[in-house]
Amino acid sequence: MPAGARYDAAMTDLSAFWRINPSDADPAETREWLDAFDALVQAEGRERATFLLRKLLDHARARRVPLPPVLNTPYKNSIALADQAQFPGNLELEQRISSIVRWNALAMVVRANRAYPELGGHIASYASAADLFEVGFNH
Repeated sequence: MPAGARYDAAMTDLSAFWRINPSDADPAETREWLDAFDALVQAEGRERATFLLRKLLDHARARRVPLPPVLNTPYKNSIALADQAQFPGNLELEQRISSIVRWNALAMVVRANRAYPELGGHIASYASAADLFEVGFNH
């Protein structure tokens, strides 16, 4: 596999990143880097450590060094945990409405199949999509 292809695979697939970097080839050097980083945090503080890590990541990307994909977002909840409601709304009512909507979808599929048997009908597909939409719309 050409080196560029390995880099591209590592940039899009986390498992590919670990396959091309399977283990520590020099544990002593790694320990030295970690000790130096610990000393930096202690002497200069977390902000300086964060700054240097960001500069290193930018430098690595510029050199096309394979890095695992970033798996988190900068989202920060602005509502303190103590101020959050246990569950907004009426969970029992929402479940009842969801059941009625699913029953209605089932009735429509059955009615359509009686009139046009060749249609088929996939109520499970609706149920799966309905859960996703419900979470997206209400949470």
